Amino acid sequence: MRGGEIEAVQNVSFEIHRGDSHGIVGESGCGKSTVAWAIVNFLGANGYVKRGRILFQGQDLVGRTGEELRQLRGDQIAMVYQDPMQALNPSMRLGDQMKEVLTVHRGISEDEAEDRSIDMLNRVYMPDAANVMRRYPHQISGGQQQRVVIAMALLNNPALLIMDEPTTALDVTVEAAVLDLIAELRREFDTAIMYISHNLGVVARVCSEVGVMYAGEMVERASVEDIYARPQHPYTQGLIRCVPKLGSDKASSVLYPIPGRVPPPNARPSGCIFAPRCDYV
Repeated sequence: MRGGEIEAVQNVSFEIHRGDSHGIVGESGCGKSTVAWAIVNFLGANGYVKRGRILFQGQDLVGRTGEELRQLRGDQIAMVYQDPMQALNPSMRLGDQMKEVLTVHRGISEDEAEDRSIDMLNRVYMPDAANVMRRYPHQISGGQQQRVVIAMALLNNPALLIMDEPTTALDVTVEAAVLDLIAELRREFDTAIMYISHNLGVVARVCSEVGVMYAGEMVERASVEDIYARPQHPYTQGLIRCVPKLGSDKASSVLYPIPGRVPPPNARPSGCIFAPRCDYV
């Protein structure tokens, strides 16, 4: 917006403890990824946090220098992107990229870094891990690329793992395996996971707490059980009605779309952000 500012996200508040998994759901463009990128300060040249705090282990990340944040990224905070090629360098062998994560943040030798990298690839059930280390990203499948990215993210045993739609580009069988892997690794490494998705079924499988976002605001936050069984906000209720249910009869399997459109960031209504589309107004 020329000559002005647009608040892409506002009124968002949540906490994640070590070993917990917190999901953020909502339609495309609701601000899910913006929240994640704000945590690691990847908002771009024109983006910044105007108000509020982002506390990580008691320290405010807002206002930190680029060097301070670089020390956290890849070490204590790691991120897995929707497209694994956003994290992989196409001109470097996968093994070199993985070893670099360890040599930069841990200062260990190349040989030890290679051993740890192969071990982590084995933990994510990568077949022929030693051979994969010698390959370039384009020489393995999309599912294998995502497993490499997950392995890289976990190499330094981060306190917080942010996953932004990590299984969207995968086929159903690979997605199921990756979701099982995420749950297993969370238990094994006691990692806090922030899982971003538009898929309510995936979030129910991976997360214990869920925040529902709409038009840049978090309109509801509760446990997975409460969100699905007892949704309180009209938007959350509308999302649940849009989810197909297996085994239901024809009458009860009708999907009810939410009428209207999401308002643009520069034309948000006053009061409740969902009021123009709400059945109760």
